[in-house]
Amino acid sequence: MPQLEESVEMWTDDAGTPLRLVWRSRRFRVDDTPTALVGACGWWRPFAQHDVSPGRAPLEISGWRFQASTADGETHVFDVEHEPGTDARWRVVRVFD
Repeated sequence: MPQLEESVEMWTDDAGTPLRLVWRSRRFRVDDTPTALVGACGWWRPFAQHDVSPGRAPLEISGWRFQASTADGETHVFDVEHEPGTDARWRVVRVFD
């Protein structure tokens, strides 16, 4: 699946878990339990080339994967993440049919 970089409007609950999104002018409701996607913490990047044995780099939630559907039944699995440099805007990076 090729990577996308399309901005979306997304609503989350108080814990930051996705509830719904608008993608390509269509409203999708999350209809499963979202899975957190993790990556190395942003503050760790300057140290990423160093060996941290034993152990691994500290992780943070970098995005979410979830299934969402429209009212008429169109369903996709989305990978979303925050747009670089912001915690308020989201983008779709992958869509699985």
